[in-house]
Amino acid sequence: MGARLPSARRPALLLLAVMLILRSRLLKVPTAAIEKLKGATAVNALSKDELVQALQQVYVDEPDGRKTLLVPYKDGVSKVTITPTPKVQFDANKKRFRLTPAPYKPNLDKTFFRQLLAILRIAFPSWHSKESLILVLHSSFLVLRTVLSIVVARLDGRIVRDLVSADGKGFLRGLGLWFVLAIPSTYTNSMIKHLQSKLSLRLRTRLTRYTHDLYLSSAPDLRYYRLTLESSLEDVDQYITSDIAAFCESLSAIYGNVLKPSLDLLLFTSQLSRTLGVRGTILLFGNYYLTARILRAATPAFGRLAAVEARLEGEYRAGMGRVGRESEEVAFYGGGLRERSILWRAYLRLIKHINSIYKIRIAYEWTEDFVIKYLWSAIGYCLISIPVLLTRRRSVGVQALPNASVTPIRNEVANRTETYISSRRLLMSLADAGGRLMYAYKDLLELAGLTTRLYTLLSTLHNLPSLSSTDDAVHTDRIQVSHVDVGIPPPAFGDSEPGTDAPGSPWVLVRDLSLELGAGEHLMITGSNGVGKTAVARVLAGLWAAQGGGEVKRPEGNQGLFVVPQRAYMVTGTLLDQVIYPHSYPQFVQSGKTTEDLVEILDAVNLAYLPGREGGWHTRKEWRDVLSGGEKQRMGMARVFYHKPKFAILDECTSAVSSEMEGRMYEHAKMLGISLITISLRPSLMRYHTQLLTLTGDGTGRWTLSRIGTAEERMGIDREIVSLENKLADVESWEARVKELTRLLSAQEQ
Repeated sequence: MGARLPSARRPALLLLAVMLILRSRLLKVPTAAIEKLKGATAVNALSKDELVQALQQVYVDEPDGRKTLLVPYKDGVSKVTITPTPKVQFDANKKRFRLTPAPYKPNLDKTFFRQLLAILRIAFPSWHSKESLILVLHSSFLVLRTVLSIVVARLDGRIVRDLVSADGKGFLRGLGLWFVLAIPSTYTNSMIKHLQSKLSLRLRTRLTRYTHDLYLSSAPDLRYYRLTLESSLEDVDQYITSDIAAFCESLSAIYGNVLKPSLDLLLFTSQLSRTLGVRGTILLFGNYYLTARILRAATPAFGRLAAVEARLEGEYRAGMGRVGRESEEVAFYGGGLRERSILWRAYLRLIKHINSIYKIRIAYEWTEDFVIKYLWSAIGYCLISIPVLLTRRRSVGVQALPNASVTPIRNEVANRTETYISSRRLLMSLADAGGRLMYAYKDLLELAGLTTRLYTLLSTLHNLPSLSSTDDAVHTDRIQVSHVDVGIPPPAFGDSEPGTDAPGSPWVLVRDLSLELGAGEHLMITGSNGVGKTAVARVLAGLWAAQGGGEVKRPEGNQGLFVVPQRAYMVTGTLLDQVIYPHSYPQFVQSGKTTEDLVEILDAVNLAYLPGREGGWHTRKEWRDVLSGGEKQRMGMARVFYHKPKFAILDECTSAVSSEMEGRMYEHAKMLGISLITISLRPSLMRYHTQLLTLTGDGTGRWTLSRIGTAEERMGIDREIVSLENKLADVESWEARVKELTRLLSAQEQ
């Protein structure tokens, strides 16, 4: 024995020696593998200049029409490919999004399922999409969790049986299997939660992209501009941000809360039917029916309450946003207390509604807890007793003979215990599944409310009528307006029966307008406030449809017609983005212009100092707060000089600029060959124009169009000169009369 011991230890000693020799290599292998993995997955680090360039570029246009977004991440840039929604898909989905009658109240009815199905066609575009794959994986883990619950219930009964039977080996074996089952069970639970969150995020991304493509539509649809004007839909930001997120979270949660309990009810009931027999199974289904009837009768209209809550949340959020946007104006007026009262009133309306929901839930949750927790538990005990009290021998232990072996008795008791423990565990799981399924009814009602809000947004966007086909942007160098009525567009869905598209009558401001402008001709539109000067500009730009059967022809794109509104808009981005807007950086590079060209443009509007003052072209700031009113208006003119359109509509966009600077910018625009259409009340601007359109503003929609510098205008000036000379001729007589009156007043005082 002693001679064989060294030979038995020799392999172990040899293995130990090899490990000691190779320990450094063994320690380096995992580290090298980890470093290699990091190198494969890490984003390539960029220099500071390259990162700034990527931030400025924002995206890359792909040959197939897709866009690759450049998203900063740590020290590098991650690339995300975005595929725009084609117009063909919008047209195909329009028939699924019919307008819902206004008095509709969310509920679990055919309308709800039709609305949900229409939205799901967008959320799950195909069976092989990523969303569908996540849904299949989620469903698989839900089924696996139900199967594991049944196995655990059976194993629980087996462990207790072996314990009652004093079977030590069986008990230890069952305990080992218990820990083995704990691994897939805990992993399954974690994956169910992870996949539910992942599904919610994917659905939100899909619906948000679709809504963005539909809402932020380009000309001639311009839904983002016309939605609030031509429909009764307000607080669109609440719909697109909060409501889509809440809908996706509710939908992904409701799927698991309905599928998992349904599977549990089906499989647990099938397993229990083997133990409970026919009578127990009938009583079990009777319990399901009774519970559903009680909870349905006690359930309030959660869908309607959720829709109202979302609307009030939107109103409160819009009020907070309004104060943020108009903070300077509110501060000038000293309206902080007034705005606080408005916000507080909106908040109290929201809180009052939420408190009413809490009060309504008291009675419902009391009924729900009583039925699910206590009634189901009591019925569960009754069902468990059926195999013992009715279908089997009830006194096996006492009927045993004194001299008989106790093993059969012990086995019978152990088997009964196993059946009881397994059935009780299944019934507890069944009660939990039934409770979650009953809770899901309330969640379904809330989902109905969110579905109605999201469907309302999408159906309104889809059914917003297109602008009149007579308004066309064509390849032309002229602007032609023929017999057009300029009026405020009527509501697209108002003053008509629900579901119809018959609009109301427009409010006409200018009637039968006709004019024509060519290259080198400049038009000035004037008139008192509120007569429709900006409305004419909107029709010329294509924002409003021409009324009265007339037609408008104008050049296409920003190179044909460019509008500078009265209120200067500063885009989110760099200083360079402010000048080239609405162009992006790739379009700026493609145009062939350089920053030196931009410096010349800024010099023409007396803003050449901005790059040096603000830290360079790629500086990012909140420009609406950084630039003064005059600087913002001059930046608007810089955009005109950058794009060099054939026609530029200037809607009182130089009201905060000095007359001298205003004249320099107008002369520079004319030097660049830009035909100007100016809306202004300043007579000093008439010298830069060739035609004058005057809106009378007497409620009849009349107007006059005359040429500036013609014989007619000179005759009018001559008449005014003669009138002034006649008045000056009477100055001596007026002075004599003043002296006489002064003398008479002095005599009266004496």
